[in-house]
Amino acid sequence: MAQAEITFAELLDVDALVAACDLVAKEHPNGVLDARASLLPILKKASAEGREAARLQLFADGSGLNCANRISWIQDQLITVIFRFASTHVHPREIEGISVAAVGGYGRGTLAPGSDIDLLFLMPQKVTPKMHKAVEFLLYLLWDIGFKVGHATRTVDECIRLSKADMTIRTAILETRYVCGNEALVSELQQRFDQEVTTNTAAEFIAAKLAERDERHRKAGDSRYLVEPNVKEGKGGLRDLQTLFWIAKYNYHVRDTSELVRLGVLSKQEWRLFQKADDFLWAVRCHMHYLTGKPEERLHFDIQPEIAKNFDYHSRPGLSAVERFMKHYFLVAKDVGDLTRIFAAALEEQQTKEAPGIGGMIGRFANRPRKIAGTSEFIDDRGRIALADPGVLKRDPVSIMRLFHVADLNSLEFHPDALKAVTRSLSLIDNAFRENEEANRLFLSILTSRRDPGFMLRRMNEAGVLGRFLPEFRKIVSMMQFNMYHHYTVDEHLIRTVEVLSDIENGRADEIHPLANKIIKDIEDREALYVAALLHDIAKGRLEDHSVAGARVARKLCPRLGLSAKQTEMVAWLIDQHLLMSMVAQTRDLHDRKTTTDFAEKVQSLERLRMLLVLTVCDIRAVGPGVWNGWKGQLLRTLYYETELLLSGGFSQVSRKERAKHAVQQLTEALSGWSQKDQRIYTKLHYEPYLLSVPLEDQVRHAHFIRQTDKSGQVLATMVRTHQFHAITEITVLSPDHPRLLSIIAGACAAAGANIADAQIFTTSDGRALDTILINREFPIDEDEMRRAATIGKMIEDVLSGRKRLPEVIATRSKGKKKNKTFPVQPDVRISNALSNKFTVVEVECLDRVGFLAEITAVLSDLSLDIHSARITTFGEKIIDTFYVTDLVGQKITSENRQANISNRLKSVLVDQPDELRDKMPSGIIAPPLQRSSTVQKKARA
Repeated sequence: MAQAEITFAELLDVDALVAACDLVAKEHPNGVLDARASLLPILKKASAEGREAARLQLFADGSGLNCANRISWIQDQLITVIFRFASTHVHPREIEGISVAAVGGYGRGTLAPGSDIDLLFLMPQKVTPKMHKAVEFLLYLLWDIGFKVGHATRTVDECIRLSKADMTIRTAILETRYVCGNEALVSELQQRFDQEVTTNTAAEFIAAKLAERDERHRKAGDSRYLVEPNVKEGKGGLRDLQTLFWIAKYNYHVRDTSELVRLGVLSKQEWRLFQKADDFLWAVRCHMHYLTGKPEERLHFDIQPEIAKNFDYHSRPGLSAVERFMKHYFLVAKDVGDLTRIFAAALEEQQTKEAPGIGGMIGRFANRPRKIAGTSEFIDDRGRIALADPGVLKRDPVSIMRLFHVADLNSLEFHPDALKAVTRSLSLIDNAFRENEEANRLFLSILTSRRDPGFMLRRMNEAGVLGRFLPEFRKIVSMMQFNMYHHYTVDEHLIRTVEVLSDIENGRADEIHPLANKIIKDIEDREALYVAALLHDIAKGRLEDHSVAGARVARKLCPRLGLSAKQTEMVAWLIDQHLLMSMVAQTRDLHDRKTTTDFAEKVQSLERLRMLLVLTVCDIRAVGPGVWNGWKGQLLRTLYYETELLLSGGFSQVSRKERAKHAVQQLTEALSGWSQKDQRIYTKLHYEPYLLSVPLEDQVRHAHFIRQTDKSGQVLATMVRTHQFHAITEITVLSPDHPRLLSIIAGACAAAGANIADAQIFTTSDGRALDTILINREFPIDEDEMRRAATIGKMIEDVLSGRKRLPEVIATRSKGKKKNKTFPVQPDVRISNALSNKFTVVEVECLDRVGFLAEITAVLSDLSLDIHSARITTFGEKIIDTFYVTDLVGQKITSENRQANISNRLKSVLVDQPDELRDKMPSGIIAPPLQRSSTVQKKARA
């Protein structure tokens, strides 16, 4: 892969370019516009060839900084050639006094392939209109070539005045670099800037840059572990390194950050780390720009595999090539975070000492260092824990863990020197340290703290302590999972899980998680719960199931942390089963008694049930923003209450028939204001499954809805209700029954942009279908959501009545949407008769796409399968849809040949053949020939 490095001269033949431009001048001695038009293809060709050479060299040597330097050099030469042309042939007298300087990133001598070019045209004190014409000539050529040019035209006096008033302009001028023209003006600007602007203003500049950094982090997601990071603006990205450079240059008046080693600000090792991180991030950014053909700064999923390939990453057992590349990225981002945090905090500390009265962010550290009660190793230095003397950690390595414990007990932040000392002392955390009883006791205390354990764990992770103390944890530091479901790296996800657990325990999440908030008070072993929260995904990235491997890790690690044998087994069980409750709640019919009995057999005790519920809630919440919603909470609560009843011996022993009869009596009483005839008609509409699974409140609502529809003479109707807390909107459809009814409803929802979360499907005794479709809520305000739901309901009615054709509306929705080929989701079909006593359960798993549910239910109808309930679950780019089915006479599918046929037909759909299927979808079901026999339905539903 390595090739001999090319020289700058080989990127662009400047002499030949100048000669070509001079020839154009001779050919057009009096025509400026003609000359410009003739120059354009010459300059475009030179730019394209030079940048292509830089791209090829990026693949040859892999250096991002070299690539950025080469592109910057090419840009310098083009601007210089154009300037020379203007000064020689177009505006010879006017342009001589002007200086062209690079500012911003370009001023540092680095340019990404798609970056803007920031220029400062420095003018002499006396500016003439013709000087502006000369600048315009240069700018128009640059724009015509295709460059995005940010520019300012100012005198030195104006630059000084504006930079005093505007921090953005001040930062830009800080990086001024001479390109061509009157060099004396640039030298004057740099000299006066140092004397008149930077002198005695370092504290102001540092405070502004740190505040700007914090706001930038907030906008970019406030985590360096987002799995689609912003390479330029995100936490741990290039802008963080640039902030460090700006502050160093402003505060220490250095031209190159390597001088910080001489000044003692960074060690040689830290400087090398800075260089490596800078080079790597520039390489990623340059590859992104070249690959997308635009200034793309976010490392999106769809380009990650290609960039991993460009970096020559290969898959290894447990980790794909892209996951290995992204782990490298996040480790670099972590290094950047360490460098910028320590460096920026150290400078802030320096400025505090020099100007203690500055106030604001720094003013709160005005008190002198004081002793911390109960320890002689640490001191409280203006709200930050610091070492009492530099030799503390070396004398007693366990003081590394004690530092975090004392900080937690006293709610202290960390002095930058203390963190630097910890980072430089990581080699002290050896096997003896890991086996030390006090170190493990202190760590368990930090983990189970009733204050803010997530904050301390994150600080420990950033300092490298967590990975050194728990070698198993070190393996998953900065590890990403290449899917759209997980928003963070594995280590960040685990720490966030602990944070959510702490919030629930401290009552900070009672509105979001009422049940978890209530039952956590009854959990006897909070230590085991916190350890399980931290370790539940610790075995990610291994070939075997991470739950099984994680349980094995727990059995080894928990005794070291001081947990008893009973606690260890509880932690191991929780890790082994940490996905169980989530999967059962989201992919199984919770009204099917077999679901509850099977789940209860695995859980076995109320304590396990409580702990598993809380851990499941924390795990889902920690996946990322928007993953948790009230509907998932409702599913978990339903499963919890049903299982609690069974485990406590309170499950009803009354027969289904008796319970159904009682349900009819309750519905009759609830409709006491109706005539006896209406009571009799509308209570006899429903079969056992409906009476036993639908709450009485909903049965009453449905009865009013059906009666009103009948009175109005409607053949079909829809009813809408929103559930704000559950983040779900409910659409109930009353329609003549039809084998493809669910398929048509699902297609209509897809066409309207609604994501279905669940479907309850019932048939009435008079041959109609009463289907309730639950869709994910989109708007926070009920009025807006009701309008959206009404639109979806109207779409369903239009499709069912044939006013709109389903293939056409789905095709319209799909138009312009790219098929997601980024993620390797293996299509799968599973058929089981063991998950339900009455139904065959068909589970399909594949990559999500518009209209998929409509397609799959259409095939199930073609196969003469009656769908009794459906559970629709989305995990990022992957969907798992579960259907409880019977044949048309209500029996399970027991024939192996028929099961194989079902599986094969469904797999053909999973491979993505939507167009063919949509063409077969009916336009509507209201026309009599398409109506299904009510007799068949009665037998099927009985």
